[in-house]
Amino acid sequence: MRDEFGPNFITLTDEDGNDIELEYVDALEHNGTTYMAFFPTADSEEAAEDAQDFGLVILKSVMENGEELLTTPDTDEELNEVFDLFTQQLLEDEDENS
Repeated sequence: MRDEFGPNFITLTDEDGNDIELEYVDALEHNGTTYMAFFPTADSEEAAEDAQDFGLVILKSVMENGEELLTTPDTDEELNEVFDLFTQQLLEDEDENS
């Protein structure tokens, strides 16, 4: 992870109006699309247990009406492919920092 200045957090609002806070992990470009990886955050022990159920959250950047939005990958195949790329990238970063 490249966090020279500490962790970054974002708050997303889902289609039901619920706010979700995520910690930015990394980003990568694949097939002309930017993908970002996040971990869910938690402010209580119960929320921490719920956050563990989600694991790594992968979103992709799309432009809609001239505005950048984050959305989920379109297919399970796309999600799995990008997940594998993030896993590989995170392991390489870990090896460099060892």
